[in-house]
Amino acid sequence: MTTAPSLFLHGRAEMSGATLFRDVALDVPGGGWTCLLGPSGIGKSTILKLFADLAEGVDFDGRIGATDGPLAGRVALMAQDDLLLPWLDVLGNVTLGARLRGDTPDPARALDVLDKVGLAGFEARRPSELSGGQRQRAALARTLMEDRPVVLLDEPFSALDARTRARMQELTAETLSGRTVLLVTHDPAEAARLGQKIIVMTETGLRDLPPPAGPVPRPVGDADTLRVQANLLEILRKDERCAPLTS
Repeated sequence: MTTAPSLFLHGRAEMSGATLFRDVALDVPGGGWTCLLGPSGIGKSTILKLFADLAEGVDFDGRIGATDGPLAGRVALMAQDDLLLPWLDVLGNVTLGARLRGDTPDPARALDVLDKVGLAGFEARRPSELSGGQRQRAALARTLMEDRPVVLLDEPFSALDARTRARMQELTAETLSGRTVLLVTHDPAEAARLGQKIIVMTETGLRDLPPPAGPVPRPVGDADTLRVQANLLEILRKDERCAPLTS
């Protein structure tokens, strides 16, 4: 893994003439977790797709990239949908990136990652044989296998129950330590627990909120974490101007 860079996105985006977001100035520090929190339809997922060079049909006017050079080949994205290929088993899905690049897959490492995400013994199953939460964990394992310095996460824990969500947050924070992580979430509790930088995105722009003290992932019941969680929720509830623009 190369050095994890800082990221920047300054500009506006449209699709088919409709504004997705305007006058955004987003700076993501290298080597840590930045949480981008906001209502649905405000353009958060579009920002991730722009960084991943996957924003088809989006017209972006501005500057985007990494502080140390091109981002190509250094980004892993976990989208909202698990995007598992139905004709491959779990092991095949988790090692798909290597095969698409023409590399030799590392099944031993894949099995270790599957064990860590609680899917040991599921490697021969097809996606149709998995629950929604299991599919989400398989997608997370595939992302962890990529070992990229920049990791973009779009609601990666949304389909998990509370206990599994907490465990996956802890696993992901440990596995992605030292990488540049940009996490999009609707959950104030998740942002407060994982964010080393927390940004609230509304229709009027971006707003930084000081994160809780301590390393991530922070304890669920930590008083400072709960305080920041409550502050985030109040910001989202009070800002009546954060109505969705589009998906």
